[in-house]
Amino acid sequence: MNIIVDAMGGDNAPLQVVKGALDAALDYKNIDITLVGDENKIRDCSKELEMTIPDNISIVHTDVVVEMDDDPMVVMKEKSESSMAIGLKLLKDDKGDAFVSAGSTGALHTASTLIVRKIKGIRRSAIATILPFTPPILMLDAGANPVVTPDLLLQWAVVGSAYMKKVFGVKNPRVGLLNNGTEEHKGTPTACEAYAWLKEKVGINFVGNIESKEIPNSPCDVLVTDGFTGNITLKFAEGMGKFIGKNLTEIFKSNILTKLSYLFFFKKKIKKFKKRLDASEYGGAPLLGLSKPVIKAHGSSKAKEIKTAIRQAIEYSRSNIIEEVSREIK
Repeated sequence: MNIIVDAMGGDNAPLQVVKGALDAALDYKNIDITLVGDENKIRDCSKELEMTIPDNISIVHTDVVVEMDDDPMVVMKEKSESSMAIGLKLLKDDKGDAFVSAGSTGALHTASTLIVRKIKGIRRSAIATILPFTPPILMLDAGANPVVTPDLLLQWAVVGSAYMKKVFGVKNPRVGLLNNGTEEHKGTPTACEAYAWLKEKVGINFVGNIESKEIPNSPCDVLVTDGFTGNITLKFAEGMGKFIGKNLTEIFKSNILTKLSYLFFFKKKIKKFKKRLDASEYGGAPLLGLSKPVIKAHGSSKAKEIKTAIRQAIEYSRSNIIEEVSREIK
């Protein structure tokens, strides 16, 4: 298996991307990795990290980079030879099994749709992200499609259910619709129509509308919504997790007694609690609905996040999610 990685995408590229790829190449057995980017910079990173590039890592050179603030269409026009575009072309041409990038979300979504293409019958792919509760929730869309129609939400429920079955082993995933109330008639006209469609869809375990306050209690396994609402929900959850973790630590460090109790009794528990809220433990966000696996790592990803995104790409590639979704959509 070969995982293609955009070495130049993200706020901390190429150093952290290269480190994450090197760590993955050492820890994940029988895996090849293709780094796409400026070869001189990639080799300089390995020297800075004092890590040798192993035999199972190859480099495809390009010095063209899609910047985080570039227009999404730039990857198809002025920067068609960028690390992102070349990586996606390699995936399309079966030169790899999955593609990982921490680059611009808009550019990756646009380029993936135009180069890799969607599963036949899928109208729009969606960014699916894991909300790190117990059990975890797969939320889609998390930012690619700000405006949606009811049929998109229905398709994403199908795609998301297949992903949770194959990757997380959930036998009959519960599907919820993010809304501002639990009643069937609540929400926008789109949400009301989507509710009716989801309720009637055979094979979907629809549990109704989900209010945002209930999300931490894991009332469903798959949560569908538009990309605007999903992205806001995701960023609030990330910020809240950091806020809670930071304040718990400060409380226990407020005086000598609490410091001692923290050191001897609570340090490991708080560390474990923070880990539970850390979305990076689950890797990046798959772009579900595409004909091949594409994983979007967080723009601020460091080596750990890149490594887990590669692991997620491996798991996605080994599943038959795309084939199952193709059958369902057909």
